[in-house]
Amino acid sequence: MILHPSTSRGHANHGWLNSHHTFSFASYHNPERVHFGVLRVLNDDWIAGGTGFGKHPHDNMEIVTIPLSGALEHQDSMGNKEVLHAGEVQAMSAGTGIFHSEYNAKADEPCTLLQIWIFPEERNVTPQYAQKYYDVDAVKQEWHAVVNPMGKGQGLGIHQQAWFNLTRIPAGERRDYMRQREENGVYFFLIEGEVQLEGQSLKTRDAAGLWGQSSYEVIAEQDAFVLAIDLPLQLPKMG
Repeated sequence: MILHPSTSRGHANHGWLNSHHTFSFASYHNPERVHFGVLRVLNDDWIAGGTGFGKHPHDNMEIVTIPLSGALEHQDSMGNKEVLHAGEVQAMSAGTGIFHSEYNAKADEPCTLLQIWIFPEERNVTPQYAQKYYDVDAVKQEWHAVVNPMGKGQGLGIHQQAWFNLTRIPAGERRDYMRQREENGVYFFLIEGEVQLEGQSLKTRDAAGLWGQSSYEVIAEQDAFVLAIDLPLQLPKMG
């Protein structure tokens, strides 16, 4: 197990943007916190009303955005113009290259979100974009996959053998997570609440990466909202 307490994250407050970086990003560099397997970036962002990121490029990265409150307006060079709300998930394959912008869609309230970058298993794929609401009731009952490998589930598809699972666990209940592939590890990020993960206490915004077991015990000490990213531990050979 690798523990990443919330207080150990990188932090950048630009006024309009208050961002916490689990892994090295922008001006935050920690050689011991560059990636966990194919997980490269996990940013926890607060964006002030009416502000956001202007047009900027990406390539050869799978980018997943999970809004937690408010609304985010997305525009890209593929012709997409959408608003993403809490309760939805967005997945974008940057592939051969795209430009996009992200702005808080509301002028009078902040937007909060998680943005997560995953190394793809194949370079230079055709860029693509999708978003959808997830099943809120399913998330309350089980580990619900909102992102999965292309063609391997009902969630949004990405070009990697990775599954993004969300669940809400009431205080006092246990919900074990079953790993998808023997080669994979699992990165748990506690969005809110308090849990015991394999006996280790995690509180809001704490995280831990685990490997070597087929299942992991999660017990909610307080009502908890948890993200589990089930992903390859080995970086792809890109040539």
